Amino acid sequence: MPYHISPELIIDGTLYSLLAFSVATWTVILFKIWEFTKNGFHNRRFNEAFWDLPDLAQAEVLPAHAAIGPQARIAQQGFAWLNESRLSDGKHLKYIGAPAELLEHSLLVQMQKEQHLMESGLTLLASIGSTAPFVGLFGTVLGIMHAMHEITASGSTSLDVVAGPIGDALVATAIGIAVAVPAVLAYNFFLRRVKQHRAGLENFVASFLHITLNADKV
Repeated sequence: MPYHISPELIIDGTLYSLLAFSVATWTVILFKIWEFTKNGFHNRRFNEAFWDLPDLAQAEVLPAHAAIGPQARIAQQGFAWLNESRLSDGKHLKYIGAPAELLEHSLLVQMQKEQHLMESGLTLLASIGSTAPFVGLFGTVLGIMHAMHEITASGSTSLDVVAGPIGDALVATAIGIAVAVPAVLAYNFFLRRVKQHRAGLENFVASFLHITLNADKV
C-alpha cells in the first residue's frame, strides 16, 4: 500500500473522475433529449406529408423540408432500391430473388442503422451507472485506509481524530451514487423511447411495403 500518497490526492482524483462521469452523463442526456425530440417532430411532419399524397411518384419527390428524419431516410432507401432494381434488370447479385423480400431486407437494413443511431450514447450511460458507485467506493476504501494509518501513527483514537478523515473518505461513495442515479434513470428512459421509435419505424416499413406491392412498383 503506497502510504506516501496523501489521502487528499486519492479522494480528489476520485472526485474528479466522478465529475467527468457526471459531465458526460448530462451531455448525453441533453443530446438524446434533443435527438428524440427532433426525430419525433420530423417523423410526424413526414407522415403527414407522405400519406396525404396520391401516389408513390409524388411521394418520391417530397420537398426537402418534409423529407427529413428516420422514416424519411427509410423511404428514400426504399425508393433508391426500387430505382436501382429497375435499372439493373437482374444484372447484379443483390437484385436476384423475390423483389418483395429484397426490398424488405433493404428497408430493414436502413431501419437497423436508424436504431443504432438512436441507441448511440446509451452504452455510456449504462457503463457510468454501473461503475460510478464502485469508483466512489474505491476512493472511500483507499481514503479510510490512509486515515487508519495516520490514526495509528498518531496514537490517538479520539472521535475528533477518527471522524474527520473517515467522513471525508465517505464523501466519494455518496458522490458516486449521486452520479450513478441520473445515468441509470436516463438509460432506462431512453431505452424505452428507442423501443417506441423502433415500433414506429417497423410500422412504417410494413406500410411502405404494402403500398409498393399494391402499386406494382416491385
